[in-house]
Amino acid sequence: MLKKVCMVVQDPMVKGGIAAVVNGYRGSQLEKDYKIIYVESYKDGGKLAKLIKGICGYIHFGKVLLIDNPDIVHIHSSFGPSFYRKMPFIYMASWAKKPIINHIHGADFDEFYVNASDKKKRQIKRVYNKCSVLIALSEEWKERLSQIVPDSQITIIENYSILHEDVLEQRFKRKCNNTVLFLGELGKRKGCYDIPAVVREVKKEIPDVKFVLAGAGSEADEKAIKQLVDENGVTENVVFPGWVRGNEKDRLLREADMFFLPSYNEGMPMSVLDAMGYGLPVVSTNVGGIPKIVHDGRNGICCDTGDVKKFSEGIIKILRKDGFREKCSEESYKIVCDGYSLQGHIKALERIYEKIMRKI
Repeated sequence: MLKKVCMVVQDPMVKGGIAAVVNGYRGSQLEKDYKIIYVESYKDGGKLAKLIKGICGYIHFGKVLLIDNPDIVHIHSSFGPSFYRKMPFIYMASWAKKPIINHIHGADFDEFYVNASDKKKRQIKRVYNKCSVLIALSEEWKERLSQIVPDSQITIIENYSILHEDVLEQRFKRKCNNTVLFLGELGKRKGCYDIPAVVREVKKEIPDVKFVLAGAGSEADEKAIKQLVDENGVTENVVFPGWVRGNEKDRLLREADMFFLPSYNEGMPMSVLDAMGYGLPVVSTNVGGIPKIVHDGRNGICCDTGDVKKFSEGIIKILRKDGFREKCSEESYKIVCDGYSLQGHIKALERIYEKIMRKI
């Protein structure tokens, strides 16, 4: 009989990295090796829709604990509001004496913990120490989380990429069309307020460059970013297709020449790993786990946050320097192929499950 794992997750259609990670588990080897019981606790939408989804998640989780009696509870969480939404799950699992894995996808640690009040810090420590294991997305995040729980309680499992070998072959056959792709939340944390100035600088060298900003943000952020695009005189060079999934996302990744993520705070971004699985060169920042997958001068350019000049120079170099784009493309694919496959990610996850179950 398969061991049971109750996984607390988001609705599959939620925008963001957590849902992207979990969606890869569905139908994978993980579901063949363990009976995975998904409890959905969050969805996009209005406050009422989110509240109803959360309440239904708590009720469903209670039933799972009482009736299915899982061997492990695996919770996917972040910082901010996500921490408070997941607290009841952690307390309920603790009361039921279930081992808890807290898979932490958070990004802004300073706001969440370092700059928090002493009262909030005590609360965070109390909650996190009820977990058997915290999963961090990078060595940097393990170091940060070790301020809250003992180092021995934290395990690193990096995110993964889906490989598209056929795209790599096609990419070398077609002409560069000067398309730069961004995927993700349109907001300050992802560095989107820097992008219009970058487009302006790149346009001076490559007049027909096209930046595709595929994502969504708050109404205020989207309005501000579009206004900056207009103020920088690059409206004709920027496209906003909105949040993309499925075939549309696949099409954009296939048609792009490179990927750009000027983020200020990250764990191990799925968007970059997705892009590398399509053999895209990357220009990004040296935060979180990004330097582990974006190797400066090898598969792209890794910059300091907010460095518009270096972003621009890196993008121009990839699009214009003979042979460099192709070299970076091959290296991006090789990096994820060697160390960031879904199969390797699942094996690492299963090792944690097995270690915990040996202690039960």
